[in-house]
Amino acid sequence: MRLFLSLLAGALFGAGLFVSGMTDTRKVQGWLDVFGDWDPTLAFVMGGAIIPMFFAWRLTTGRKPLAGGSFPALPRPELDHRLIVGSSLFGMGWGLAGLCPGPALASLSYGGVGGLVFFAAMIAGMYVAPRLGSQLDRLAATA
Repeated sequence: MRLFLSLLAGALFGAGLFVSGMTDTRKVQGWLDVFGDWDPTLAFVMGGAIIPMFFAWRLTTGRKPLAGGSFPALPRPELDHRLIVGSSLFGMGWGLAGLCPGPALASLSYGGVGGLVFFAAMIAGMYVAPRLGSQLDRLAATA
């Protein structure tokens, strides 16, 4: 049952990415081009994600998921070097390629070399990031 619910959630997420235009790199880069040919329509996509998530965090407090396990804890509110570096790299990659991890995975079905290159770089970054973060933690602790 848990696998089926995961498949259903993933399919719904992928369909939402496609319908909203998040897999279209030109639309994403148009959203980021505030001083050029700005496309504000992705604000509705972000609002459609942020608003329900705001209520979901509050509704899950003290509850257990139907399919077992537990809900993730609320993220820490403080800014640290990991958050600043990670969000900066994420933003640069999103701006340059017009994709973030979810749409990058969904766009693999379109074919093309650009999506594969981005996906390979994303996987490499996911492999390197924890190791680099540990090194930065050690350097910060000795300083």
